[in-house]
Amino acid sequence: MAEPAGIAAGKPLFETPTGAGPDMEGAFDPAVSRDLHEWLARLSHEKRASDHTVAAYRRDLTAFLLFFGHHRGERADRAALAGLTGTDFRSWLASRASMARRSTARAVSAVRSFYNFLDKQNILHNPSVAGLRAPKLPHAVPKPLTVAETGDLLGMAETDNPEAWIAARDHAVLTLIYGCGLRIAEALGLNRRAAPFASTLVVTGKGNKQRVLPILPVVRDAVDRYLALCPHPLTPDGPLFVGKKGGRLNPRIVQLLVRRLRPALGLPDTATPHALRHSFATHLLAGGGDLRAIQELLGHASLSTTQRYTDVDTARLLDVYDAAHPKAKG
Repeated sequence: MAEPAGIAAGKPLFETPTGAGPDMEGAFDPAVSRDLHEWLARLSHEKRASDHTVAAYRRDLTAFLLFFGHHRGERADRAALAGLTGTDFRSWLASRASMARRSTARAVSAVRSFYNFLDKQNILHNPSVAGLRAPKLPHAVPKPLTVAETGDLLGMAETDNPEAWIAARDHAVLTLIYGCGLRIAEALGLNRRAAPFASTLVVTGKGNKQRVLPILPVVRDAVDRYLALCPHPLTPDGPLFVGKKGGRLNPRIVQLLVRRLRPALGLPDTATPHALRHSFATHLLAGGGDLRAIQELLGHASLSTTQRYTDVDTARLLDVYDAAHPKAKG
């Protein structure tokens, strides 16, 4: 078989296509296409994976199967998938060498999950999958804002827009994210019936898992002010936070708001709406909050994810030590 174009040029043989989906699945065996759909359905309904995760895994698996169509010069079928060797899997990983490690790590997870599904369904077994290893990822440390920076950001959001109701909305959204440690999708996914807030709020997070969060008076007041000024009729089952035309507020609007405010406040590019969630956790930890309690508030499935915030707090203490201790500078 002739070497495909791209290998000789030193380029990835096949990169994950942006729109890889059902329209590209005709390139491999119909039985494998059915397997793919059943696996994705199980991820969505039984494993409760988010729509974002399911879409990403679909793209990753489609790209993986198309790669081996090129690699072997034949359409990927069950027999081909069962016969892939460690060398084949390494060739696939090598084709992704120029791609982001995090993207490849997710693709490896998708492939292993798919093969695990095929094995449990007694469709096929491939022992070589056990040797498939994702690239090591750098230990990511959250980048929160300081208490002062957070206050400045919330304060500026409250006065940034000449339309009072939009300024109140923006301030309420950011205050809610910081005050409750919400993901932006969780905040904007709330419906009108959630407010006015009581002493607690039930939030549905990743995997449709619910958690109960305490509501601070400052959060309740910010949302109440927005509701008092909002000119759009809000129905109980409709969105709590709306855009100019009355539809559910797009996360991009909130992200662009923070990006616009950063220069005036001297904030780094890492200052995003999600950084307010990091700030919530870090400030609680610095104030003596229990790590397990913070895990529950954030909705983390694993304590190891929450433990990243101890690294942030330790790093901050070391910075203070280096700046203040008389012996720190030799």
